[in-house]
Amino acid sequence: MGEQQRVKFPQEVIDEYAALGVDLPALFSAGHLGTRMGVQILEASAEKVVGTMPVEGNTQPYGLLHGGASAVLAETLGSVGSMLHGGTSKIAVGVDLNCTHHRGARSGLVTGVATPVHRGRSTATYEIVITDEDDRRVCTARLTCLLRDVNPGDEAHARPVGG
Repeated sequence: MGEQQRVKFPQEVIDEYAALGVDLPALFSAGHLGTRMGVQILEASAEKVVGTMPVEGNTQPYGLLHGGASAVLAETLGSVGSMLHGGTSKIAVGVDLNCTHHRGARSGLVTGVATPVHRGRSTATYEIVITDEDDRRVCTARLTCLLRDVNPGDEAHARPVGG
């Protein structure tokens, strides 16, 4: 599905993670599942995460965008926002995902935009709006992530995709 784009993070966030030896843009390139589905993260900060996904290759038997594909896009975007909110001392782990599917999409790209609903010390909740190329709402999702402290050994699981 093409080459994976690197995530665009604010420079101060890149520098903070680089000081810990983490290549943040490579780490959050949408992961293996997101790569297989063609998810591309275009913009990322704790205030807003934007990404796209092709409809082609992510459809159900009727030729419509699969609801699970919308869920993958939503969880990817909300998780990145939660991780950026939590900072370098926290790991964001999804604990609740709700998706309402409003209309089908048969072709093109869908775009998801995640914005915070709640950003606390132990949880973060993001609303993710997914639209088609005509800016019609395809899906509205809400993701809540637990923000847990980084434990020794967590860095072994936080490798860049392909790393």
